[in-house]
Amino acid sequence: MTTKGEDLVKKPLYVFDLPSELLVTLHLKASTSAAPLSESHEPASDRKRDDEPPPNAEDSKPSTSCLLCGAPYLNVQEQRQHVRSDWHSYNLKQKLRGRKPVAETEFEKLLEDLNESLSGSGSSSSESEDGDGHNDSTLSALLKKQAKLSNGIAEEDDFMPKKRKRGAGKPPLLWFTSSLLPSNTSLGVYRALFTATEQEQPDMVDVLKQKQLPPVPAKSPPMTDTSNGVPLPSTMTSPSIFMCMVGGGHFAGMIVSLAPRHSKQSTGPGGGSSGGGQSANDSAKGAAHSAGSSLRRYNEVALEQEIRALLAEWRDMIANAQLIFVRATGSANRRILFGPYEGQVLHHTDPRNRTFPFSTRRATQAELMRSFVEVTRVKVSEVDEAALAAAAAEAETSTTTPKSTATKPPPAAAPPKPSKQDEEATLHTSQLTALIRRSRAPALLAYLTTHALPPDFPFFPPASQAHHHAPTPLHLAASTNTPACVAALLGKAGADPTVRNGEGRTAFELCGERGTRDAFRVARYELGEKRWKWNDARVPEGLSKAEAEKRGERERVEGEKRERERREGEEERLRREGPKVEETVRSGGSVLGVSKAVQVQKTAEERREEEGRGLTPEMRQRMERERRARAAEARFAKR
Repeated sequence: MTTKGEDLVKKPLYVFDLPSELLVTLHLKASTSAAPLSESHEPASDRKRDDEPPPNAEDSKPSTSCLLCGAPYLNVQEQRQHVRSDWHSYNLKQKLRGRKPVAETEFEKLLEDLNESLSGSGSSSSESEDGDGHNDSTLSALLKKQAKLSNGIAEEDDFMPKKRKRGAGKPPLLWFTSSLLPSNTSLGVYRALFTATEQEQPDMVDVLKQKQLPPVPAKSPPMTDTSNGVPLPSTMTSPSIFMCMVGGGHFAGMIVSLAPRHSKQSTGPGGGSSGGGQSANDSAKGAAHSAGSSLRRYNEVALEQEIRALLAEWRDMIANAQLIFVRATGSANRRILFGPYEGQVLHHTDPRNRTFPFSTRRATQAELMRSFVEVTRVKVSEVDEAALAAAAAEAETSTTTPKSTATKPPPAAAPPKPSKQDEEATLHTSQLTALIRRSRAPALLAYLTTHALPPDFPFFPPASQAHHHAPTPLHLAASTNTPACVAALLGKAGADPTVRNGEGRTAFELCGERGTRDAFRVARYELGEKRWKWNDARVPEGLSKAEAEKRGERERVEGEKRERERREGEEERLRREGPKVEETVRSGGSVLGVSKAVQVQKTAEERREEEGRGLTPEMRQRMERERRARAAEARFAKR
């Protein structure tokens, strides 16, 4: 039987709309200098993947894997594709130089850093790209950059401050406890939501109480912004925050009201009935002004002017925002936002400035909404601190040596050689995680059957942070949002959904997308109520596969409709602004006008090349065949 406090934390808690019965019983933890060990500050999809298989010795890889990279493949075609990839070529260069090969995620991170460096140095973007979206000279550029770094010729970034060492400074979360909650449960709030003055207050609970906001009505008459005639919802008069991301040629900005909206419908533990989840959803539909969809791959100058023009248009709303969250990768992108330039809106010295206290992905409106929910959602941690303290004290006692017998420290012992069982467990872990991350459900089932592994095979080593979060294949499939693997593990392999990770969470609680959650609900419907204790697994009531597909199809149709309407609106805007762009060119106008005119005047061949960038060879061939077919139909129509 659950208590009232346990019922409170089953639903998502919004920092600015906490239940009154919880507020009156909150108090700051006596030691909040470090976060509980079981709580991770980063979203599951953003954490550094420590469970990626490191390059092992060649004799430890099976014949179905690349002996150099450790990449599994199921047939000859996949093997050929891997051998032609930049990743494999890069590892070959590393081996020739006497260095260790890198994992795929590490190679992608190197490419991302390289792209940021190239975009900030004004490099031309007209180079042809391969089927993976990488420039033909990407591998050469990466090797040249690493050669410069190894020779000590790396350029210094005089714009960004030096990064502090990991672990320096204050932890990102403030932790609170409540008498309504069990003794092993703590509530975490991001420190970035408090000003420097507020953090120095002796009573942080009182500061948190002052941040509570009354909910706004579900429907309010809009007021008009006289600057451009855009109707602004009434929630924009309430406290708000400004969030923006820029990097890699992409920009997204958003002003979100912090005032909560209560929904009449109540969802389960995984949904948002009030606070952060509902507020973010409402903000995305009305209370948030967002930008980014209209910005395309212009040249660097055009992008800079577009962003600065948008910031100038939002100047008043940004000035009224309580906090400013900014992610700008690279010194060039930070100069776009913080200048210096005439009439700049954002300033380095603004005390409201914040960085996102967790890892983020590409700058999009959806990523901004996810980040808003993450930063305003209260974190719930369940950990037995008394047991941890006792274990730490025991370890300290066992390692303490009396001063009378202490002479010189003994030589460091060599690390113990892993046993054969540990090596096999490590190999199985690397293969299973690779298959799950690539959503290879049939291969995953075949691997479990071939090696006689249980569906809840515990990943090795269990002490890894990634395995602490996702200790079994089902946890990893849920956290990486691969519904095909979730359905295969539950329906065919017989994985147990009630197994909890080191944070006390079931696999369902790690899902980040509706499709993955629906895979659990469909499994509950098909397997029946007697197969597992689904309520203990936190899985909502069952859902038939037909209902899930019907809802998915309905959402897909609605999404296509919204995208079609957006494109029609964009085309109409371009038609209206077309004469203005030509007039700007004739009158010797700004670089932005010239850039748009040049883009309009591109030849048909240039447009075809531009449309084909980022596509695979198969997609390019299909697009070319469709173009030729339309041309043939046009010729026949003229006859």
